Amino acid sequence: MLKKIIQTSLLILIFCCSAVLKADPVGYQALTSQQPTQHADKVEVIEFFWYGCPHCYSFEPALQEWLKSLPKNVEFIRIPAVFSDLWGKHAKAYFTAEALGVVDKIHADFFDAVQNKKEKLETEEELAKFFAAHGVSESQFHDAYNSFAVDAKMRQAPIIAGRYGITGVPAVIINGKYLTNGNLAGSQEKMIEVINTLIKQESAVKK
Repeated sequence: MLKKIIQTSLLILIFCCSAVLKADPVGYQALTSQQPTQHADKVEVIEFFWYGCPHCYSFEPALQEWLKSLPKNVEFIRIPAVFSDLWGKHAKAYFTAEALGVVDKIHADFFDAVQNKKEKLETEEELAKFFAAHGVSESQFHDAYNSFAVDAKMRQAPIIAGRYGITGVPAVIINGKYLTNGNLAGSQEKMIEVINTLIKQESAVKK
């Protein structure tokens, strides 16, 4: 048990801190290979995260505040990173919430449950009870959790992260071209400034 705890702690340290190793003067890096976006007429912003990552949790307040004034031409997408079996379990919970249309109901509380209440939320039964507390019947949860749609997203998630060169979280991709994180930007607060700057830049290109 102790060995497992130590290994899990090391994984958190490696993947949550690998995105904060060296600052970049402009606050972002251009991707080696530009990736396609879902809608050509919009600027796409993708956040890669993990519920067990303390840096992702500390970034949430700034991100939520930013989302309140999201420009109409910007499409925001969350993608849970999958770097281990545990990360995969939390990712599946997110994709299940997405399939059920309850992300707004469970997202903040899931972070709180994992980060502050230290709940594991790993097994299907544990997750079913959590979702039930947020108004989702257990049958609805199990149907979505074991659905083809959720399974497909679980298969796609690590592939998508690989295409963007994601090695740690939180990380944000702007319009399939640029990557920023807390260290590249200098701080999580400055991440928002970098994101906004790149949105303006990309918006001008699309006009």
